[in-house]
Amino acid sequence: MPPHRSKSEKNDGMAKQLRRDPYEVLGVSRNSTDQEIKSAYRKMALKYHPDKNANDPVAADMFKEVTFSYNILSDPDKRRQYDTAGFEAVEADNQELELDLSSLGAVNTMFAALFSKLGVPIKTTVSATVLEEALNGVVNIEPLLLGQPVSRKVEKQCAHFYSVQITEEEARDGLVCRVQSPDKSKFKLLYFDLEENGGLSLALQEDSAKTGKVTSAGMYFLGFAVYRLDQTVNSVAAAKDPDTAFFKKLDGFQPCEVTELKPGTHFFAVYGDNFFRSVSYTIEAICTAPFVEEKENLRTVEAEILSKRVELSKFETEYREVLAQFTEMTSRYTKEMQEIDELLKQRNEIHASYTTVPPSKRSSSRNRSKGASKEAKEDGEVRERKHSTRDRTKKKKWYNIHLKIDKRKQPC
Repeated sequence: MPPHRSKSEKNDGMAKQLRRDPYEVLGVSRNSTDQEIKSAYRKMALKYHPDKNANDPVAADMFKEVTFSYNILSDPDKRRQYDTAGFEAVEADNQELELDLSSLGAVNTMFAALFSKLGVPIKTTVSATVLEEALNGVVNIEPLLLGQPVSRKVEKQCAHFYSVQITEEEARDGLVCRVQSPDKSKFKLLYFDLEENGGLSLALQEDSAKTGKVTSAGMYFLGFAVYRLDQTVNSVAAAKDPDTAFFKKLDGFQPCEVTELKPGTHFFAVYGDNFFRSVSYTIEAICTAPFVEEKENLRTVEAEILSKRVELSKFETEYREVLAQFTEMTSRYTKEMQEIDELLKQRNEIHASYTTVPPSKRSSSRNRSKGASKEAKEDGEVRERKHSTRDRTKKKKWYNIHLKIDKRKQPC
């Protein structure tokens, strides 16, 4: 007779059977690039976002499905696992969702901030309101001149937009846009594509990371493959296991989707990603023509990092094998020690059994001998105290000597 399943279990099973192909959900092909998948997700997430579809359960379900699909296809490992073996190879319960802090209530935002302080990785997304305003072309855009930093303060879940104009020569030399926050606040650096209707659609984003005494983020368009490090990849698994944190450290080291910019106007934004407070920042866009040596050094270092990532993968296999052997040896060590201690205990008991004295008498005699030795010790201490007291009384002290003074002979 088959085991009885609860109603919730049946619903879960039906939900798994009704799951749609993530590629179908996002409307992309199986050979789509990461950039195409991101663009499709952002458009659909904006369309079905709860902020725009209040009290619409159909839109809410679609938003969850779109987010679930993107969480699979945006992770190289999970995408490969899904392409190989479908949903069964993907741990759905461990999917890391991106939170839109602007859509959370005060209590939920407080809990999210608390978990973040405790070290629980929380991925956040750009507010749907900001994305919609940009798409509709109703945001205020300020010009950002090359080589002239701008310092401002942006409110939480809001964005400041900037336009950067570059010539054909500057585009060929390369462009870098960097943002720093001196108070170590969280923010996102965003890059937008210009749509036909004049609106802006989000194309790239970089989360800030702590670097020394500041938090910073940068985008590097140098004409060759530049890599970015997404530190949130496998962050949940890494937080549970220090070894995993080490071996997965370079998993998020992936090439940027855009390597160079065309001549013309380009749009960046700084988004305040703090939970409660505003973000002080400095943004700067520079042409990299004078930085020839730095570009070559960047190529070299990133090539070494890629080699190190391959080495880590091989080293992890060796490490896990040795660790398993060490764990086995440690367990055997503990077991052997316990067995030896038990054998020695049995041996001592056998030695003690070689006597004609009954056990009760042996124990009482041992107690009497212990009591006698204790009494002898106490008597010795009493005699020693009495002896020292007599010695002290025999000694004369200089301040007990009586001195006779003839007052008549004292000088006047």
